[in-house]
Amino acid sequence: MAYKKKKSFERKRRKIKLDQWQEDFKKTKGDKILCCGRQVGKTEVCGEDAGDFAVNNPDTQAIVMIAPTERQARALFKKTLSYILDEYPTKIVLSGKEKPTNTRIMMKTGVEIYCLPVGKDGLGVRFLTIGRLYKDECSRIPEAVHEAVDPALLTTGGDEIQLSTPFGAKGTFYDTWINKDGAFDSFTRFSVTSETVMSERPISEFWTEKIKEKALNKLAQGKARWSKRRYAQEYLGEFDEGLHRWFSDVLIEEVCVLKRREQRLKNRNYYLGMDIARMGDDEGTFEIFDKIDDDHIEHVENIVTTKKRTNETEEKVWELCSNWDEIQKVLIDAGSGTLGVSVFDHLFADDRTKHKVVAVNNAQRVMDRDGKKTKLKKEDLYDGLRALMEQGKIKLLKDDDVIESLRSIQYEYVMADGEPTKIKIWGDYSHIAEGLIRAALCVKYKDLNFKIYSIPT
Repeated sequence: MAYKKKKSFERKRRKIKLDQWQEDFKKTKGDKILCCGRQVGKTEVCGEDAGDFAVNNPDTQAIVMIAPTERQARALFKKTLSYILDEYPTKIVLSGKEKPTNTRIMMKTGVEIYCLPVGKDGLGVRFLTIGRLYKDECSRIPEAVHEAVDPALLTTGGDEIQLSTPFGAKGTFYDTWINKDGAFDSFTRFSVTSETVMSERPISEFWTEKIKEKALNKLAQGKARWSKRRYAQEYLGEFDEGLHRWFSDVLIEEVCVLKRREQRLKNRNYYLGMDIARMGDDEGTFEIFDKIDDDHIEHVENIVTTKKRTNETEEKVWELCSNWDEIQKVLIDAGSGTLGVSVFDHLFADDRTKHKVVAVNNAQRVMDRDGKKTKLKKEDLYDGLRALMEQGKIKLLKDDDVIESLRSIQYEYVMADGEPTKIKIWGDYSHIAEGLIRAALCVKYKDLNFKIYSIPT
């Protein structure tokens, strides 16, 4: 069936006049690097850049787009496909075996555009000879991936385009930006902040005064709530050596090794850790652990949801407790002011879950366990999971989203005159990690699901 061009908001968005920095970026040839704040339009401009290059360079080898996860790579790939369908509908193969797929676009000139998952080592791209390489969210791509994919440009002299918000002050993206040892002279550098874009983008049909006002308000909220370092990294595109990774790549690689079980095992001690999402773009997560014994815990399920109301979240918990009838505890953040408060109340009032649900109150930093009140800071939760990982007591699913969430967690030391030094932990894709740290509290509970092998007569 032919790949039909659709009319949609996504198509209409292509008609937005690009910002001046985006126009300059598109006009620049050769290697280039874009270091920027969040939501400035980097994926949009790179989609157009890739589409124009594919049409205007019919003799090029494959154009390849990579990112830390397949989901992220596809975001750029979809922008590229949409742009080509709008601007060059006669240049793309739209039917037959060569019609567009989720990972490949074939141009009538023979140029191929690939969106490929690279995982933690880049094995999936070693077979290609690449004519143009896009590295989206480049600061978060594991170093082993860079080592695997970069040689694919050797025989073509192809261009490399790196684009990302900073993530600490080390790695390939950072080295390229600072031109470490003069090895990256070929790159043209572009830098743009979220503040600049939101303030200076011309008012139009799709960027109204109302949208602009809301965007500037979000920036003001971030500046008020976040540390200066986090704000500078996320919105100003600044590198900061004071931001550190909580989970190292080596540790993640050692622990994230499990495949999902082909069938659900009975007579187990399962524990459910949750992170509840709002109705916007946030994602909620349900993480299930099988506590085999105190020294052996296995991650058996990772479920991510979007745009769920609290009653739908509650129904999901009841569904999971029914399907996984050995779930011993449901561990949820029910701190003051969180969405978890009402969810906890409803689960506690229901006979199906009232003996299972436990409030892990990050905001109040108190957990009610075994009738006792225990001070429990957020760093205690993260430290508990990391300790289990370092001690080899826990194995997690080898899942791109799980790995990305763990890699996203950063921390910084916050110091103020006359006050003890504090640790602040955060991540821009933390929802899965937040579910994992709560499920990891299963180590504090005795196994409740005893097996009976014989009954005395």
